[in-house]
Parts: sequence; structure tokens; C-alpha cells
Amino acid sequence: MILELADIQIQPGREAEFDAAIQRGVTQIIAQARGFLGWQVHKGVENPQRYVLQIRWASLEDHMQGFRQSPDFARWRDVVGPFFARPPQVEHFELLGESAN
Repeated sequence: MILELADIQIQPGREAEFDAAIQRGVTQIIAQARGFLGWQVHKGVENPQRYVLQIRWASLEDHMQGFRQSPDFARWRDVVGPFFARPPQVEHFELLGESAN
């Protein structure tokens, strides 16, 4: 399992619109991709224009080749891209350990 972590900064004053857009984009576009396992999005408390999107993929290839090189990636960016204050910082992680509860 691969965790994609996207650190997203949006334009001030557009939080309510983005809240709806990111959830719509994930559930209607990304969730249909091969290898998609689940997601979470967190909104900043001290900085409400900052979001952390976590997407679980079966493999790095499912994200980088399967999704990012598909027409669905452009559809995703059409939904969320207009809100970005700058390009998101995206990294991938492998699970090292976790708690039992």
C-alpha cells in the first residue's frame, strides 16, 4: 500500500467552495481509478486555506501511471485546480508501522 500525501494551499476566502469541490473530485473521479483504496482530507485549524489530502493506493504505479497519466487526472485538476494558491506538494509513503486501535 502506498500513501499519497498532498499538501494543498488554496486562495483565501474560497474555503467553502473548495470543501465541496475536493470531496466531489475525490468521490466522483479519483475513487474510480484502478488501485484506489481510500482517502481522507484534513483542513487546517490555524490556517484554513491549508488542506492535507491522503489517498491510499495499491501501488505507486496505480497512482503515477494509472491515474496521473489518464484523462481523469485532467478532470480532477479541472475540479480542484482553480482554487490552488500554488501547486500542491505531493509525496508518497510506505507504511512502516501502525497502532492496533
